[in-house]
Amino acid sequence: MTKRAGAAICAIALGVAAVSIDAQGGKTYKARLSPVPMDASMAATVSGLGSATATLTGTTLTITGTFDGLKSPATMAQIHKAQRGVRGPAVFDLKVTPKGLGGTLAATITLTPQQAADLDKGWLYIQLHSEKAPDGNLWGWLLPQENRR
Repeated sequence: MTKRAGAAICAIALGVAAVSIDAQGGKTYKARLSPVPMDASMAATVSGLGSATATLTGTTLTITGTFDGLKSPATMAQIHKAQRGVRGPAVFDLKVTPKGLGGTLAATITLTPQQAADLDKGWLYIQLHSEKAPDGNLWGWLLPQENRR
């Protein structure tokens, strides 16, 4: 086999792999939602747990999640940008559907190339707010999941 033929086969294989990943629904990210960092005064208003899954297909990010155990009904959720463990500015709003002291969140968002790069670095996180915790109740970073076979 010539070098040119080998290079062509490699290029075709890479193209097939890229199409295969896209055909499977894109790249997956997950977040575990847990209470935001708090001081003693916040303990009476902040609680709960949740999870979210995000799939990036092309430039479209689709997010779904659930949460429960809040001390007051959820009011809103947003995607923020910051390195893990640090609060950052909000960049997108999510739709929250409260159900008692739990509920669901969802969104379909078009990302810029920079936002997609931030997502891949683990620099985007979900922050959920509630009536008694308007500055944030739960948060969790969207982290890339390894493809397991």
